[in-house]
Amino acid sequence: MPVASQIVITGQSKPGVLAQVVSVLAGAKVNIKAFSAPEVTGKGNLRLLVSDVDQARAALRAAKVKFREETALVLSLENKPGALSDVADLLKKARINIKCGYCTPSREGSRAIVVLTVSNTSKALGLLRGQSLDEF
Repeated sequence: MPVASQIVITGQSKPGVLAQVVSVLAGAKVNIKAFSAPEVTGKGNLRLLVSDVDQARAALRAAKVKFREETALVLSLENKPGALSDVADLLKKARINIKCGYCTPSREGSRAIVVLTVSNTSKALGLLRGQSLDEF
């Protein structure tokens, strides 16, 4: 189960924000592996998992796009009812808060890629090791 550095861009929800960010990344030849862009009262957090974090950092800085990074767990779960429930229940029992989560389908379709940011990454990693999780 890999741990990834996730790019987070916070700002006003308005036309062109996503277009600007993805254009900057495309120009730097950085592939977006997964993203989430929820809106909360006119503001949003765009979270991106990218193929090359170093290249993304450099491109975003050059374009003067403000961002931060956060650690995210990237889980490959069996694509079946209850798979995410098992993970969420394990984290709940350990009193680990899931702060953010989103998913993307895997290439083969039999797996679901789930991205989670949690309150205690190292504790979550310890708990989830040994579970039937594959790499993204």
